[in-house]
Amino acid sequence: MPGFALRGVVLRHGDATVLDGADAELPGEGVTVLWGPSGAGKTSTLRLLNRLDVPDGGSVAYDGTDLADLDPRALRRRVGMVFQRPTPFAGTVADNLAVASPDADRTTMQQALERVSLATDLLDRDADTLSGGELQRMCLARTLITAPETLLLDEPTSALDAEPAQEFERTVLDLVGGGLTVVWVGHDAEQVRRVADRVLELRDGGLVESREWELARRSSS
Repeated sequence: MPGFALRGVVLRHGDATVLDGADAELPGEGVTVLWGPSGAGKTSTLRLLNRLDVPDGGSVAYDGTDLADLDPRALRRRVGMVFQRPTPFAGTVADNLAVASPDADRTTMQQALERVSLATDLLDRDADTLSGGELQRMCLARTLITAPETLLLDEPTSALDAEPAQEFERTVLDLVGGGLTVVWVGHDAEQVRRVADRVLELRDGGLVESREWELARRSSS
């Protein structure tokens, strides 16, 4: 199954070194959470995975192919991303979905909304009128309509209240049950325990698998 491999990755932001020769493998299944303190570089690391950022050294591969050898647009259809703050485009929900998939018909759009537990009659609603939780799930539908293999989530529930955040979690875990692979930047310890199959912690310029999280999740399940 497709997954990511980081080999000797160096990533700098100005004078700060985020990754310093990091080696890691992210499996092509389940939910891998990137964890670390604020400012550790979790989002920057996530952005490497679909070439929104490029490493200063080393390589990142997906499904055995160096990302430098892949067309960025083609890669981003295989590896979709949902950002921390939902960003609707002007117009209706249908208009937003059409930005990602101009050839999608109404049935395909309705199916995309159903996948993220949104009512299909929202297609004709102005995106700006959606609640925060609805808006984040619309952005998820907008990403999923391109049929990615892997989904990158950058703290997608940080701006949501507890109930819509947990609804979003359940939606994503249902998608994972259907075969989608997820890499999730986490900031909430309890959420990490609910969603993670594996945790990679940013520590001392590397990505270290954290067994503590795995055991904590098992004990709470």
